[in-house]
Amino acid sequence: MKKDYLLSIDCGTQSVRALLFDLQGQLHDKTQVSIDSYQSLQAGWMETDAQAFWHYLCQACQQLLAKTAIPHSAIQGVVITTQRGTTVALDAQAQPLRPALIWLDQRRATHIPRLSWWWQAALRSIGMLQTVRHFQHEAEANWMAQHEPELWAKTSKFLLLSGYLNFRMSGRFVDSVAAQVGYVPFDYKRGCWVAAHDWKWQALPITPAMLPELLPAGSIIGRVSADVAQQTGLPLGLPIIAGAADKACEVIGSGCLTPEVACLSYGTAATINTTTPRYIEATRFVPPYQAAVPGHYNTEIQITRGFWMVNWFKTQFGLLEQQMAHQQGVTPESLFDALVNAVPPGAHGLMLQPFWNPGIKIPGPEARGAIIGFGDVHNRAHLYRAILEGLAYALREGKERIEKRSGQAITRLRVSGGGSQSDAAMQITANVFNLPCERPHLYETSGLGAAILAAVGLKLHPDFASAMAAMTRPGQVFLPEPAHAKTYDQLYRRVYCRMYQRLKPLYHDIQSITG
Repeated sequence: MKKDYLLSIDCGTQSVRALLFDLQGQLHDKTQVSIDSYQSLQAGWMETDAQAFWHYLCQACQQLLAKTAIPHSAIQGVVITTQRGTTVALDAQAQPLRPALIWLDQRRATHIPRLSWWWQAALRSIGMLQTVRHFQHEAEANWMAQHEPELWAKTSKFLLLSGYLNFRMSGRFVDSVAAQVGYVPFDYKRGCWVAAHDWKWQALPITPAMLPELLPAGSIIGRVSADVAQQTGLPLGLPIIAGAADKACEVIGSGCLTPEVACLSYGTAATINTTTPRYIEATRFVPPYQAAVPGHYNTEIQITRGFWMVNWFKTQFGLLEQQMAHQQGVTPESLFDALVNAVPPGAHGLMLQPFWNPGIKIPGPEARGAIIGFGDVHNRAHLYRAILEGLAYALREGKERIEKRSGQAITRLRVSGGGSQSDAAMQITANVFNLPCERPHLYETSGLGAAILAAVGLKLHPDFASAMAAMTRPGQVFLPEPAHAKTYDQLYRRVYCRMYQRLKPLYHDIQSITG
């Protein structure tokens, strides 16, 4: 009996992975190419040659198809999922005008377009004017228009990374509705570019002609041409499916289709998401994102630096583990669980607020990270445990906001991303949330979610419910420990939930004094 396979290409922050799945959600082959071309010309900047992403993609596909025993004719489609918020500016010949600005880039425009007086008045009346101005300062298009006006004047297309890779793959300027996460004039409620009268056209220098056509996730956007087949090794004529952003794919790849199941993503950015057919703003005036499932939304709350903080800890405090890992032939992260387990729940009173990067609304743009409760008992192990606990507290706060705004209790947790491979992080999460925490049956949930989109788009599964039932399932389950859950509940309610408001005036003072 002939067996069908789907090729997912996952362009993350750290690597590009090519993944072959079957229709039961089993991963049969994988190649991974590290992204090593990022440059930081100034502190806080991060960019790379936009074409490098295409070269990494081609390399990953070539390596996979060269080694796999699966017949190429059995591959039914290819789908791309990417990191969010990374932007590419193209000229009239569709060539990149400058390096792509990576989503972690922190440069800000100092001069921003002025909104008409009626939009200023309307936004001020609902308390959103400062939030919109923050949006404008953060927008890559505004920075480019201010600092590189000659290049901006030549910009014919302004794309997210997903749109750029879809163009390179299909030859069309087309992107998925479910990939539009960034500083672009997108209507998150209706899943299209905003109406002509919307304030976003005034807030950004982008014109409609600079943007790609949008299609629902799962749509067939083209077929592999002879030129692309030569560059990638993909079969000629292979259908190309519109994917979704990596977090949106993680949600469905983790099996989260209904609003009582939350997906926690422990990646570079840590998020909590539910999937719902209702438009629900978990944070007032901050829209939910379009879900990978058309007609649905993800009620995402994000901790921007998330499990990046583990890498921060490794760099700043983990030299010993790095040396031991090198000697033992293992990863440093695998040794960090021993640090966590050397310290009791609550880290002897050390509490961490993980706002190493500020937010737009909650926390606000003035927010900073904080650690309180230090004493002479504390060491590196306490700090590392406090990082994991602080991230779990922040995501529990997100869970409670989603529940309050939606009226729907969250009763199950699926945890994906690199941090989910830590048993210590999983157990802490189960205890902080006082809920069972399930790992999906495999680690590559973004790629699996993209494969689910392809399976439905190609009618290999009739709908998302049946596709997810066949292709996702829980793996290891971590149950809450009642005594530790009680400790965490008290620390969360009596300390963590009060930290931000108590420290907020000090954050404003720090900002006003130091800029």
